[in-house]
Amino acid sequence: MGKTNQLPDNLPQLQNLIKRDPESYCTEFLQQYRQFESNFQVFLLQPSEDAKRLCETIMFIAQVAHCYPDTVKDFPMKLKDVLQKHGASLNPEVRMMFCRALMLLRNKNLITPSSLFELFFELLRCPDKLLRKTLYNFIVQDIKNLNTGHKDNKLNKGLQNFMYTMLSDNNATAAKMSLNVMMELYHRKIWNDSKTVNVISTACFSKYSKVLATALRFFLGQDQQKDESDSDSGEEGPSARDIIMRFAVNKKSTRAKQKRDKALKVLNKHKKKAKKSNTDFSATHLLHDPQGFSERLFKKLQKSNDSFEIRLLMIIVISRVVGTHQLFLFNFYPFLQRFLQPHQREVTKILLALAQASHELVPPDIIQSSIMTIANNFVTERNSSEVMGVGLNAIREICARCPLAMTDELLRDLTMYKTKHDKAVTSAARSLMQLYRRVNPTLLRKRDRGKPTEASAELTTVAYGEVVSKDYIAGAEALPEEQGKDDDYKKAQDGWESCSDESDSDGSWHDVSSDDETKDVDAESLPKMSENEKVAKSKLVSQSRILSQDDFKLMRAEQAAKEVTPSSRKALKRKITDMEESKESGELVALNDIELVHSKRPHDRESRLATVLAGRQDREKFGRRKTKIDPYASTTNKQKLKKKPFMMVRQKMKKKQSGRSFREKQVALRNSLLKRAKHYK
Repeated sequence: MGKTNQLPDNLPQLQNLIKRDPESYCTEFLQQYRQFESNFQVFLLQPSEDAKRLCETIMFIAQVAHCYPDTVKDFPMKLKDVLQKHGASLNPEVRMMFCRALMLLRNKNLITPSSLFELFFELLRCPDKLLRKTLYNFIVQDIKNLNTGHKDNKLNKGLQNFMYTMLSDNNATAAKMSLNVMMELYHRKIWNDSKTVNVISTACFSKYSKVLATALRFFLGQDQQKDESDSDSGEEGPSARDIIMRFAVNKKSTRAKQKRDKALKVLNKHKKKAKKSNTDFSATHLLHDPQGFSERLFKKLQKSNDSFEIRLLMIIVISRVVGTHQLFLFNFYPFLQRFLQPHQREVTKILLALAQASHELVPPDIIQSSIMTIANNFVTERNSSEVMGVGLNAIREICARCPLAMTDELLRDLTMYKTKHDKAVTSAARSLMQLYRRVNPTLLRKRDRGKPTEASAELTTVAYGEVVSKDYIAGAEALPEEQGKDDDYKKAQDGWESCSDESDSDGSWHDVSSDDETKDVDAESLPKMSENEKVAKSKLVSQSRILSQDDFKLMRAEQAAKEVTPSSRKALKRKITDMEESKESGELVALNDIELVHSKRPHDRESRLATVLAGRQDREKFGRRKTKIDPYASTTNKQKLKKKPFMMVRQKMKKKQSGRSFREKQVALRNSLLKRAKHYK
């Protein structure tokens, strides 16, 4: 009886009892609700003061509101009205308690999300950092839960329209928090549609520097693949180092080594699957009007008085949009020329932007002036080798995207640096020469064009605006005309044969003699065909077959083989897998391609002595540096062998010094070739 009389004052105990049996304690709840209404009317007279008792009652009602939904149907509206009218003047603790109560009601589905989110976005204007962080996390998590399973397009559209108005809010903090919410939802692949990207793009023209810089960084941070962890559990599997350490402390045996290798193989397999599943499009691809966006942003850049870091972000974003969509923005290239000086801060990023904005549709005359500026300011004898290397690398990246911008006189002058006694300059000049050997060898001197190959014989110079279309796929002549001959053709190209018949069911590998291999390749896989015959066969194969991934791999190998096969004589076909990929320029220019400068190591006595002394800091006197990952791990047999008396290991050392016999070397070579063939099969 005494405990029952204390229930109105002991709210946690009453809350527990109501959740267990709501009907039996309905009277006590109504008593607390009437007390809340009376205290709430008193609170409205002075909303700026602290009301601890009222906050406790509000949290109690929010916890058990789902038990009496009809009684508390007006309760959320009362809290919302107070926050809308007196949100800025409320006590921070009272305001936080009101928001937490509304979050509880939203989790119990007693309030609609649209009206609540509009209120929370307005509360982001309050100068309360803890409140803004709490509201930010709740909004992101609740929108994620609403779009789990199926997306609520009606709700998303309404919230996106409301956020569009919030991005132009007069309060910079509220605008930036709204932008952060949209960016986080895009990163989590909840709002990864084009409307979200275009709403964020409006923030690139904000009058607030923080909002502007955040929006610009968004368009620069979505091009690389990101590993998103949207799952609630943050647990990760063991790393490669953990697996190695687990087997390092145990007894070393063949069985343990096999288990370790198997565990590492499974780990790598899971990593590859995770990487393949996290594919995403760049935000710049989803812009509705990229031409208008780049023009407006360039006008803002020309009139901008912001810091150099923000203007540099604008330059990089404009160049990325222009290069991705191949736009025409002719005034952008002369604008960048004023920054093309070796002493300019972040000059490599400006060179990167110039290379990124170059593409085949830009008239060559416009980019020629930029290339001449780089050559005059960077590639001169008065500059250091690093500056000259950066200039040559930048010219190479620009010409890789707009080859017609180079003149024969300038190219011949630049390639003369291939014999300069500096590795940074010679490597950059040779890379430029290698580029035009593949693109347009006629611009080079005759001695710099290299030996003519089949690829150079098929190369045709394309004028500006000219499009060369073919009705066949290049390299299709490497495939057989009939679908059923693919297996025989692959065996002839590889030179190895898998024996999987009944006599040898283990699928072991057998060597095919070099005479037979050459005979098969010469007779079947590599018939001597003229150029017209190759085109005819390519048309036949392209139009009569459905090509698989293996077929495309063979075709790429055929195209790569043309790069090294002389056109004057017959040569055997080679398998070159990565030559074709290395010569293709990606959509984005990497900063490392411009900053890649080779420098010689210093050979003076002071620098070498400093290097030696730096290596002695983390080791004992007259001792070597400890190379063990775990200092408490057991020693290996090789380390124990060093401590044994010499007489115990004398016979073993003599055997090692004798070396292997000729037969042992033959067997080892054969095993290595078999292993390599299985790897490339």
